[in-house]
Amino acid sequence: MEYNTVRPKMIIREYGRHIQKMIEHLLTIEDREKRQRQANYLVELMGFLNPHLKTVEDYRQKLWDHLFLITDFKLDVDSPYPIPTAEELAARPDPIPYPRRHPRYSHLGKNLELVIDKALQEEDPGKRQGFANSIAYYMKLAYNTWHKDSIHDDAIQQELANITKGQLEFNNSGYVKAYRPSQDREMQPQNRYGRQNRYKRGGGGPSQQAQPGQGGGGKRNNNNNNKYGKKRY
Repeated sequence: MEYNTVRPKMIIREYGRHIQKMIEHLLTIEDREKRQRQANYLVELMGFLNPHLKTVEDYRQKLWDHLFLITDFKLDVDSPYPIPTAEELAARPDPIPYPRRHPRYSHLGKNLELVIDKALQEEDPGKRQGFANSIAYYMKLAYNTWHKDSIHDDAIQQELANITKGQLEFNNSGYVKAYRPSQDREMQPQNRYGRQNRYKRGGGGPSQQAQPGQGGGGKRNNNNNNKYGKKRY
């Protein structure tokens, strides 16, 4: 009996040992045309046994790369894609350049700093004023995110002047007013179930009708069997 401990190491476990033996058998085929034909069949079989690879971009190229990887790049067949090398697969990607400094205004974020620099470079007065209004609006939203109390526009103007050294000023327009969803709900009365009171007591809505036994008319039940107001089931 042959145990796995004495068998060769599996290169890619997802394909299984039988696929690896078939690929290793390709190295023993001397006829190049037959070897090429068997390699094409094996690539199709590898894709059939691993259907999740179809969702990966360029999955067929990955199948061919795995074919050469399992044979330790010794297989001599033609590939529709560039044949990889051991050096290319072992190479590590370049490190991502992370910023080495902290933003100047950490409570507002790095993006606002970039927008302010862009606004200071703008020469058109109209666009420059639009930048200032948008920046002030974002600053007010950032403040309302961490504070329950609303902030006055003068405080926003003073902070914006300190950041830009007086180069940007916004006008008191609707752009700077921060919207709070709770304001509209507080203005409208609600009942205990969170619904608006459409009809008040004594207001006389369309669905209000005189109840049986009360003055003012209404539907009355003249059935003698139910004259005492007993419930019917």
